[in-house]
Amino acid sequence: MKFKLTSIATAIMLSPAVFAADMEDIERLTVEGKYLSVNQSNSIKSPTPIIDVPQSLSIITAEEITARGITSVGQIIDYTPGVNTSQGEGHRDSVVFRGVRSTADFYIDGNRDDVQYYRALYNVEQVEILRGPNALLFGRGGTGGILNRVSKKAKTGDKFVNYNVSANTFGAYNLQLDTNVDTGDKSALRINAMYESLDNHRDFYYGDRYGFNPTARFELSDDTIVDVSYEYIDHERFIDRGVPTANGEPVEAFEEIVFGDPDNNYQTLGADVFRANVEHTFSDNLKGNFNAFYGDYDKVYSNFYAAAYDADTEVVTLDGYVDTTQRENLILSSNLVGEFATGSIEHTVIFGGEVINTKSNQDRYNPEFDSRVGANDPEGTLRNDQEMFNVSRPLNFRGLSGVNSAGNAVTATFYNGVDNTLNDDTHVDLDVYSFYVQDEIALSENFDLVLGARFDSFDIEVFNVKAAETRSRKDEEVSPRAGLVYKPQENISIYASYSESFLPRSGEQYANINGDADALDPDTFTNQEIGIKWDFSDSMSFTAAIFENEQTSLDNDPNDAESFVEVDSDVSGFELQLQGYITDKWYVTANYSNLDGENASGVELRELPENTMSVWTTYEVNEVFGFGIGATYQDESKVSTSATSPVLPSYTRVDASAYYTLSDKTRLQLNVENLTDTLYFPNAHSTHQVTVGAPINARLSLIGSF
Repeated sequence: MKFKLTSIATAIMLSPAVFAADMEDIERLTVEGKYLSVNQSNSIKSPTPIIDVPQSLSIITAEEITARGITSVGQIIDYTPGVNTSQGEGHRDSVVFRGVRSTADFYIDGNRDDVQYYRALYNVEQVEILRGPNALLFGRGGTGGILNRVSKKAKTGDKFVNYNVSANTFGAYNLQLDTNVDTGDKSALRINAMYESLDNHRDFYYGDRYGFNPTARFELSDDTIVDVSYEYIDHERFIDRGVPTANGEPVEAFEEIVFGDPDNNYQTLGADVFRANVEHTFSDNLKGNFNAFYGDYDKVYSNFYAAAYDADTEVVTLDGYVDTTQRENLILSSNLVGEFATGSIEHTVIFGGEVINTKSNQDRYNPEFDSRVGANDPEGTLRNDQEMFNVSRPLNFRGLSGVNSAGNAVTATFYNGVDNTLNDDTHVDLDVYSFYVQDEIALSENFDLVLGARFDSFDIEVFNVKAAETRSRKDEEVSPRAGLVYKPQENISIYASYSESFLPRSGEQYANINGDADALDPDTFTNQEIGIKWDFSDSMSFTAAIFENEQTSLDNDPNDAESFVEVDSDVSGFELQLQGYITDKWYVTANYSNLDGENASGVELRELPENTMSVWTTYEVNEVFGFGIGATYQDESKVSTSATSPVLPSYTRVDASAYYTLSDKTRLQLNVENLTDTLYFPNAHSTHQVTVGAPINARLSLIGSF
């Protein structure tokens, strides 16, 4: 059943009126200090309280991340409504925002962070997840939502050293250091650093991650603050795409088998990232923010995986490839926030612009097996193709050599630079110019109106080395946004909003515009949303949202080669969030979302569970001891958009935590994931590449300062 806005909007709109009538005599609460980001110029880019933002959003702070033992973006997603994880092929964060899968809608301090990798959280002040298309503030993409990390900044007038040392039962361990030094009355230096040795429940798994992020702050005057930052990123990890499916579900008997190779399934990433931000107050009513971002990334991704599986013969077909990406992103952005009045109407106007230059080279090489089983290659000659192996444990496939299903010895190699193994090689030069304006209009004490639009010029040139051709395309798009907020009381807001975004045909990673892509307009995404936000005490809030997201794409008309037809898909649903303190010692956060989506053919969308819910609660027993327990539930979902797609079974995972305060500056903490040791499959990349969830595991941490 689809949830259309018109079917339940009336109930949402009327319910707060009832609340207001019953609460006439209750003291009105003023929400102060609850902003979407630590630096009020991040994300929504204006000093707007959360309750006045006409959009569904969730925030998790660094303190919550530490207390819950969270080490990845995916663990945050598990306890967030309206979003769920995708596999990301084992080498990148991949989030499904309201049914729209994305590997690029990630931001750091409002800057686009679109390179594919797993993002560490050691230097994060908080993580903000905004849902629904919103190109006005973020430009192209953001088709289902965005995830923004707010980084830790140096603090003047403060000195501290914080540390976090942890290890889990798989053998992985993590070291983090956060130190701040006051270097003068108007300056400070802060250094965040981390090292993580990776391990998990799967064979061959290995890896480590380094992160080093010094930041400095200079208060040049009472009106001008400068923040500069450098981050060094060095990641290496084993790639595991999981297990195949049979009879419409993942094969549980293969939960301990890795369909890969210990020497040739890996990802490496090296990156240097520079950020600078200048914040200047021109007057009491005008503030400016000027930002520069440069990132240089070098990534290699090599993998073998199960491409097919025959349950009758228990033969799996292996395939693979190696990708490399070298990318440079230069982003210059600025915005002005002004507050003024026209008569009795107050305005908060944001005017901003952005310039982006991206140079990205990427290539892919396929493997060559020296033996091939199958009718197409009875001689077993050298060819660029797939290879079939009998399933066994351990899989008889080591160092890209082993015995295939016909009993023949087989080896495989990547011949980099040899034409018959080159799948693609493209060199991209991208220039984007944008400007936007938004006005938050206080029509009265009870009504706020938000109106705005953004213009983007997206100019891409792609040199296809293999085809020896250069293609280019320029798209110019205007993305509007509108929202209406009604506040019957200061602590209650009811909103309705409309927003748009777009995605050029070069895709979220803009690797190519081959085929007809250079002739087709961008995909467009629209969002209609109605919601309520209610801070019914100074420590507890409830939010709800009903929405419809629609995607429109152009495709070739099968009946007329020179014409195009519109192909649509849509997702509708609703979300509920409750979070806060029931008592001074008892905290709870609970989330629920219901999603329904289908493509133009009426087929249910992939990785779109109808129901997801989560709850996390903590209780402070006394001054030194406390504990927490939570659970996350995900309904079954399809692996692919095929009408006969296998499904990921529904599951419930239970997590727990406890802490003991050793001293004023030291805490011992235990976090347990999958307390009931449930076998579950949280996500998938394709039909025969399904992730196996981790069994019960515990992380012990020593957290403190000196």
